[in-house]
Amino acid sequence: MDPTSEYLSLGEPDRAVHLWRYTPWRKVHPTGNISEIPEEVSPPGLSLCCINGEVPEGVRLIQGSESVEGLPDSDSTTSSFMSAITANSTWTVEVDPGFNPGKTVVLEINADSPISAVHICMKVGTHSNFEFVTVVKGDCEWLGLLRTGSTGEGSITNDVVVNLLGRGTLLRVDSIHIDRDSQVVAGTISSGSEMTKSDLRYRMGQPGGNLNVLGSILSAEEMILDHHIEIHHDAPETFSRLDWHSACGGKSKTVGTGMLKVSEGSRGADAAQLFQNLLLSENAQADSIPELEVTENEVVGCGHGTASGPVDEEQLFYLGTRGLSSEQAKSMLVAAFLNSTLSEMGSMEMHNWLVEILSDDLDALGI
Repeated sequence: MDPTSEYLSLGEPDRAVHLWRYTPWRKVHPTGNISEIPEEVSPPGLSLCCINGEVPEGVRLIQGSESVEGLPDSDSTTSSFMSAITANSTWTVEVDPGFNPGKTVVLEINADSPISAVHICMKVGTHSNFEFVTVVKGDCEWLGLLRTGSTGEGSITNDVVVNLLGRGTLLRVDSIHIDRDSQVVAGTISSGSEMTKSDLRYRMGQPGGNLNVLGSILSAEEMILDHHIEIHHDAPETFSRLDWHSACGGKSKTVGTGMLKVSEGSRGADAAQLFQNLLLSENAQADSIPELEVTENEVVGCGHGTASGPVDEEQLFYLGTRGLSSEQAKSMLVAAFLNSTLSEMGSMEMHNWLVEILSDDLDALGI
C-alpha cells in the first residue's frame, strides 16, 4: 500500500499512546482536517555550507533518496503522512567512507511558504567522522521534516537539529539506524515555532552501537514543545544515554516522553534516560514520562528519572551579591542549565556557534 492510501485508511490515533497523549494529531495536522493530505505543499529552500569555509569534498546534497534498512518501528500515522507529504521533496546527505574534514557541515532549511515539507536522508559512510547541524528557519505556518538514515560501521556522527522557526508548527519525524561499532550524538535545540511535535526514534540493530541523545529546549510565551524519543536496543553490547533539559517560561508547555526498549538477545546493553525541567514562571508547565521496556535479563543497567523545579533562589541571591541584576542572574542560570547538554553535542567550533544562537534566543524571548 502506498503512503497516501495507508494514511487515509487510518483513524485518529489513540490518545492512550504516549506519542499522542499531550498533543493530539488533530492539533499537529497542517489543516486540522485529519482525513486529508494537503495538496498545496511547497518544498523549502535548502543549502549546504560550513560554519567556517566551503563545504569540503566528501559530502554532498543529492536530490532523491533510497530506502534504508534496519530502521526502528515507527508510528503508522506520522510515517505514512510524512512519506506522502514529502514525496516530491526528498534529498540525501551523502558522506564518503573515511570522511574526516575537521569542519562542521551545516544544512540550512528555509521554509517561508504556508505549508512546506521535506525528507532528508542521511547516508554516512563507514569509518567517517561527520559533524552535522541542520538549522530550520523561516516564517511558514507549518513545516514537516522527515529525517531517515543510517550511520556506517565504525563511524562517528554528531547530528544536531536546531529549530529557529519564527512561528507556526513544526512536525519532525526521525528514524535512524545505528550500525555496528558506530558512535552517534543526536542533539536537539528548540527555541522556535509556536508548536513543535517531534517523534524521534533510533535503533541499534548491530553490536557495539553507542548513542547519546541530548536536548536543550527553551520555551516562552504560549509555546507548546512536545518531544517523544525512543531508543531501541536490538543487539548485544549496545550503549545509550538520553539527557533532556527543558527551560519553560511564560505560559508555555514542554513535554518529554522517552521509551527505552531492550529486546531479548541484547546481552550487555546499558541504557538510561533523564529528563530535567526548569520552570521559569508560575504559569509554565513541563511534563516528562520516562519508560523502560526490557525483555533481556543480562543487561549492564537500565534506568530512568525525571526532575522539575524553579530557578534556585540561593543561586540567584549569590549572583546578586556579585553585582548582577535579577534578570541577568536568571538569564545566566538558564543558559548554564541548557549548556550542560549543549556542551556535549560536538566540537568546540560547533559549541561556540550554538551558544551564540541560543544566547540570541534568550534575549529575544526575554529570558
